[in-house]
Amino acid sequence: MFSIERKDFGPDFTFGVATAAYQIEGGQTDGRGPCIWDSFAKTPGNVINADEGSVACDHYNRWPQDLDLIRDGGFDAYRFSFAWPRLIPGGTGAVNQAGVDYYDRLIDGMLERGIKPYGTLYHWDLPSALQDQGGWMNRDIAGWLGDYASLVGKKFGDRLAATATINEPWCVAFLSHFLGVHAPGYRDIRAAARAMHHVLFAHGTAIDALRAEGVKNLGIVLNLEKSEAATDKPEDIAAANIGDALFNRWYLGGVFKGEYPEELIKVLGPHMPDNWQRDMETVSRPLDWVGINYYTRGLYQHDASVNGFPISQVKGPLEKTESGWEIYPKGLEELLVRVSREYTKLPIYVTENGMAEVEGDNDPRRVSYYEEHLKAVLNARAQEADVRGYFAWSLLDNFEWAEGYAKRFGIVHVDYNTQERTPKSSYRAFQGMLHNSK
Repeated sequence: MFSIERKDFGPDFTFGVATAAYQIEGGQTDGRGPCIWDSFAKTPGNVINADEGSVACDHYNRWPQDLDLIRDGGFDAYRFSFAWPRLIPGGTGAVNQAGVDYYDRLIDGMLERGIKPYGTLYHWDLPSALQDQGGWMNRDIAGWLGDYASLVGKKFGDRLAATATINEPWCVAFLSHFLGVHAPGYRDIRAAARAMHHVLFAHGTAIDALRAEGVKNLGIVLNLEKSEAATDKPEDIAAANIGDALFNRWYLGGVFKGEYPEELIKVLGPHMPDNWQRDMETVSRPLDWVGINYYTRGLYQHDASVNGFPISQVKGPLEKTESGWEIYPKGLEELLVRVSREYTKLPIYVTENGMAEVEGDNDPRRVSYYEEHLKAVLNARAQEADVRGYFAWSLLDNFEWAEGYAKRFGIVHVDYNTQERTPKSSYRAFQGMLHNSK
């Protein structure tokens, strides 16, 4: 159990759990179109064990049971994502009514259980038809996302407690177009530069579209790391600055200041879209809140063998999760304070935080992980960071992207053969803190 109590966070703090459509829904029936993760996962070598998400956790059919778990855990809110290819199979054009009906049922099911719906427009499942036209490398994606946002706003906006446009634009752009780890799997600096800009430009057009439909409480979800130098050598400190610019400042600066880091523009400038500067007013549209996903830190050293960005990461000495990520709660505290002091006074939500672990229903390391990160939130609030909520990643063990089903992040265990759900010790820890204390 946790040693901290719900009352430590004040009466208005939101506790929730988070998931993503492709990772849990399955249900690739009833008119859902293909997405980039369908083809990426079916390409040999991209995903561990050749796993893919056609069934995943079968949340498409088992959502009532999963919502009951959220309610019974005492959580206030559920952060979920809409599947673009389920709602608009071709990415643009015809709407799939079966998809609309599904999200109607899901959202109404939350409201019936007293759970606040926190929706995300885009959590990486780009319709394949749009990838055929260049996907995030094509400036037209801003219009495509805007039209999709209009549909979501029109059909569901009045029932959503909060809506985010993009989940983790660093992953959408850099991880997927420069490092090639996620779909669509490019390793190309021009592709990356364009995706890095277009993902934020599209975010801004989606904000405009949602506001035009009268949707309230809008934000974006950024994944941030605590970027640190591996040593105190000047060249490693400079490397950490580049790492921070790539991972954090490009997205924070774009969204909140309408500017990108100069040290990155020096490298990416020749590959950026023409006249990208004209888009920055749209990129930095006013928001109502910001979400921060946090998992670990990055330790950087200078690496002259790397072109473009002469940096590389090194493994740190701290205890690590099953993903090999250092457990570093202090990094969350420092990032929350940094964002509130340097970038925005908007309400901040920790929209994802969690760890991979291989143990079954008994997961004491995960209990400790959550406790220490919740304490980091309290420490940040004590330094006047306006943190309003915390969402555990994830409700369920699920399809963990390129890691397939090999990494388990859930507070509820899923038997992928039977789809049986079993709450873990970490679920019970949250339940003990939250239940009957709203």
